[in-house]
Amino acid sequence: MNNQEANTIEIDVLSLLRTIWRKKFLILLTAILTTGLAFAYSAFLATPQYDSTTRLYVVNQSSDNGAGITNQDLQAGSFLVKDYKEIILSQDVLKNVTTTLGITDDIDDIKEKITVNIPVDTRILSITVRDSDPNQAATIANTLRDEAAKKIIEVTKVSDVTTLEAALPAEKPSTPQTKRNLVLGFIVGAFLATALVLVLEVLDDRVKRPQDIEEGLGMTLLGVVPQAAKLK
Repeated sequence: MNNQEANTIEIDVLSLLRTIWRKKFLILLTAILTTGLAFAYSAFLATPQYDSTTRLYVVNQSSDNGAGITNQDLQAGSFLVKDYKEIILSQDVLKNVTTTLGITDDIDDIKEKITVNIPVDTRILSITVRDSDPNQAATIANTLRDEAAKKIIEVTKVSDVTTLEAALPAEKPSTPQTKRNLVLGFIVGAFLATALVLVLEVLDDRVKRPQDIEEGLGMTLLGVVPQAAKLK
């Protein structure tokens, strides 16, 4: 038997499944423990965050003349909305927001709270602000919308920026998502416990079966002597 053969670990899948079944209560207990930790984090440690969203629609000059919105307008607008996104998140707009609201937070910290989404083939801008205070999130979103509308008109010379939907304070937090965290906690706990059980079983080189002697020594087993206690 060469070194490569000697270092080979044979895995008995059926034996591993039996081991998992024997350790099922340990795995379940671990999963319940991690679920409890996930609940404790969601309920007591994580700070609830609230999302508030406002939506804008950008009107170009051709639409303002009563000609209606053409496919060419939509295609051109779909390219411009990327510019609008940069304008919304620009330092000038954010500085105006903080000045108007009297916010002392750093502009970069405010920027991290803002998400700008642009649906495909539209000129609709969706501005979402996340904050621990639902009223503050709505106030920032609406103020940002107004300041951004002014800047977009100034820079791109569009006819108008119309408010489709004003931001309202959220009634329920967006995070933490307690149910999702509980499910993830249970799955992660069960997975880690199962993985640990399997690794320990594979690395365990103790003799547990007659076959282990044959495989370890490379010799044929002639017989098995039962324990005396089992003969009584």
